[in-house]
Amino acid sequence: MSGPSDMPSMPYGQMRDQALGNRSIHTQLMEMVLSLRQTVEDNITQLMTRHQQQELALEKQRHNQAVRDQEAFLGHLMFQMLHYLQSGATGDQSFQPPDTSMDSRVNVGGGQQAQSSRQILVYQRSDFEDTLISYDLSNRGIDISALYHSSFQDYTYQGNKYHKDENTLGYINLGTSEKKICIDLLAERLSRTDMLYIDEDLLQYPDWRGQPFLRKEVARFLTSDCKAPARLDPENVVVLNGCSSVFSTLAMVLCDPGEAFLVPTPSHGGFILSTHLYAKVELVPVHLESQVTEASAYPFQLTVDKLEQALLRAKIEGKKVRGLVLSSHQNPLGDIYSQDSVMEYQEFGKKYNVHVIIDEFYMLSVFDEAIPFHSVLSLESLPDPNKTHVTWGTSKDFGISGFRFGTLYTRNREVASAVSSFGYLHSISGVTQYKLCQLLQDREWVDNVYLPIYRFRLQEAHGYITDKLKVLKVPFLNRGSGLYVWINLKQYLDPCTFEEELLLHCRFLDNKMILSRGKTFMCKEPGWFCLIFAARPLLLRSAIQWFHQVLVEQGQDWGVKQLEDAKKEEASTSQPAAPASLTLRKS
Repeated sequence: MSGPSDMPSMPYGQMRDQALGNRSIHTQLMEMVLSLRQTVEDNITQLMTRHQQQELALEKQRHNQAVRDQEAFLGHLMFQMLHYLQSGATGDQSFQPPDTSMDSRVNVGGGQQAQSSRQILVYQRSDFEDTLISYDLSNRGIDISALYHSSFQDYTYQGNKYHKDENTLGYINLGTSEKKICIDLLAERLSRTDMLYIDEDLLQYPDWRGQPFLRKEVARFLTSDCKAPARLDPENVVVLNGCSSVFSTLAMVLCDPGEAFLVPTPSHGGFILSTHLYAKVELVPVHLESQVTEASAYPFQLTVDKLEQALLRAKIEGKKVRGLVLSSHQNPLGDIYSQDSVMEYQEFGKKYNVHVIIDEFYMLSVFDEAIPFHSVLSLESLPDPNKTHVTWGTSKDFGISGFRFGTLYTRNREVASAVSSFGYLHSISGVTQYKLCQLLQDREWVDNVYLPIYRFRLQEAHGYITDKLKVLKVPFLNRGSGLYVWINLKQYLDPCTFEEELLLHCRFLDNKMILSRGKTFMCKEPGWFCLIFAARPLLLRSAIQWFHQVLVEQGQDWGVKQLEDAKKEEASTSQPAAPASLTLRKS
C-alpha cells in the first residue's frame, strides 16, 4: 500500500505506539478494525456459499464486479486506517475518521467460483497522484504506474488513428506535439544512398555518451544555429534516446529524492513524469496568470519577482530547490524569451545557487521573421556556466520523434559524466546515430530546402487555424513560433472549474478528437487547451469541423441546463422567471 507522498519515514511500530497513546484515536481505530473484520467475515461467508447459487451469465458478470467492488472497499479502508494512524502519530487532530458505513458492502453472489483478482485497484488522492493497492507491485511501482496512467490516459488513439481513406472514424490527435507537415521532405532525405551505410562498428554497442562523430556534429550544428560566440566543445555534448531521457537523468544527478525544481506554469506536462520516474523530484510551480497587470505586461509573463516568490514559498514549506527549468520558446504558450530575460533568469540562478536547465526543443520552429530566437548558448558570458545546462533534439524541429534523439550541452564535466552513465540504458543505436549525423551535416539541404519549406508550412497552418478560431470567437495567444496554439475555452465552462474542463475534454474524446487540457500543463486557471496545428491541411480541415461540432454541442447542453434552472427557479418562487439567455458568457 502506498500512502501520501509527503508522509514522513517512520517505523510502523513507532507510528502505531504513538497513535494508540491517544484514547480517542484508539477508540475510533478500533471501530474501523471491527468494521473491517465484519467485512472480511461477510466476504468469507458469501464466498463459502456461492457454489450453491446458480446464476446466468449476466449474474456471473455482476458477481465478478461485486467482488472487485468489495475488494476495492477493503483496500480503501485499510489505506484510510494507515492514513489515520499517521495523523495520530503527527498529532493532527483535524483529521476526521472515515465513514465506515458499508454502502459498498455489496452482495457477492454468483454461481461460478470467483477468480483471484490480480489487478491494480486505484483510488484518487490528488491532482497528479493516485493511491493504489497492488498485490504485485512495490510501493515505487505503484506510484509510477499511477503516474503513468494519469499522464498517458489519452494514448489509446495509437490503435485507432484517423485516416482520410482507411479510417475516417478514427481519432484526430491535435494534443500531442508532433510535426507531420514535412514528413515528405524527411522521408525523401532519409532514403538517399548516404543514409544506407552500414559497417561493423555501427552494429555494436555504441559509446554511452553518444558516438564521437555524432557529438562532434551536434556541437558544430549548435554552434551555428544557436549563434554561439565561440565553437562549442564536443566533449560537453551527451546524446541519449530523447530529450525526456536527458531531462530525467539530469533530475537524477542534480537532485536527491524529495528535492525540487522550479518550473513556470503552464509548462510541458512531460516534465512531471520525467522528474518523478527515476529521481522522485518535485516540481514547484511558478504560476503565471493570463490577466495583464502592472506586474505582467503581457499574458503569462515570467518575471524574476515571480521566481523569487515561488522560491520563498518553497523554502517556507521546507522544500530544497536545486534548479530552475525553462523552455524557450515556452511550451505550450509559444513565448520566446528576450535576450535580456534570458540573462535575468541566469542571474537569478547564480544569486540563489540553483541550476538553470533550458529546453530549446523548438529553436528552429520560429516562422515569424520579426521574432528573433535567443539561445542561452549565444550569450558572450554566463553568470554561472557550471550550473547552466541546455537540451535540444530533433523530435520537434525535424519532426522525427521516432528517432528518439536528445542531447545535453553542459560545460560541467561532472554533470556530463554522470548523465553519460545513463547511456547504458538510454543510448541510441549506432545506425540511427549515423543517420542523424548525415542529416545534421547536410547544411545545404537543411538551410536551403528543409527550413524554408518547414517554416512556410508552419506559417500557413498557423494562419489557417487562427483564422478559424477568430471566426468561432475562441480567444487564443497569437505567437509566431512552435507547433501549437494556446486557446481559451473558459466561455464553454459553467462553472469555470477544472472538473468542467475535464468534462469538456471528455466530450472532445467522445467525438474522436484529442486536445491537451490546461490541467496537464499545471495551468493555474481552468479552461485553457493546447491545440497542435502542425498537421496536413486535409486533416486540419476535418479537425476544425469536429472542433466546431463539439463547441456547438457544449453550447446546446448549456442552453438546456439554463432553461431547466430557470424552470426550477420559477417553480420555487411561484413567480414568472425571466427568459434564460442561451448566449455563452464572454471569457
